[in-house]
Amino acid sequence: MPNFDIVRTVDIDKTFRVAHIMSDFDVKEGHVKEHFVGDIVIPANWNIGIICGASGTGKSTIMNELFGEHLCSCEYTHKSVIDDMPDKCNVDEITKMFYAVGFGSVPSWLKPYSVLSNGEKMRVDIANALLGNDFVVFDEFTSVVDRNVAQVASVAIAKAVKATKKKFVAVSCHKDVIPWLQPDWVFDTDTMQMVFPNARAHKESLKCESAGEKNGKSLDDIII
Repeated sequence: MPNFDIVRTVDIDKTFRVAHIMSDFDVKEGHVKEHFVGDIVIPANWNIGIICGASGTGKSTIMNELFGEHLCSCEYTHKSVIDDMPDKCNVDEITKMFYAVGFGSVPSWLKPYSVLSNGEKMRVDIANALLGNDFVVFDEFTSVVDRNVAQVASVAIAKAVKATKKKFVAVSCHKDVIPWLQPDWVFDTDTMQMVFPNARAHKESLKCESAGEKNGKSLDDIII
């Protein structure tokens, strides 16, 4: 099984306080090193994937190395979120996507992004990203919403992604999203192992390619 070995090094700025801590705790190195090693294989055909695990286990590092170019990043400058959607999309396409991801409050479509609830913002971000891209990675998925909202939104988003045959990767510390999103694959950073929640994805894994090879990269030893 293909593997990755990612080393993340952060240089230490030796201020007075930092030097004091380094002395007290006998820290010798002038940098902090994080080392993430694991096996990751992505099915050849898939729609939804999840990278999950506790804080500090490497979710963002792995996400950025493998899928960084697909990370959801939206800007909102208009007085209504419907005007912030991609210019290439017509009104019908936008409203269908709003409904598809569970953002069905018409009055909220006419509001600026800044006044929406956290749950509405998450749905708008995902609608915006899916309208503009075929491959979307969403960091901190459902991290700022309560679990009831997370469940309803996850189910709606999963249906929208599969209906449009796009690719969506959720990065989250919440493993409860797994049954709600019904992913084709899960990478658990607590164990650094792949999980295939359904038989179809497992069969697809037999003819898979590593995410690194897919991006034209070798993941044998990556220094970032």
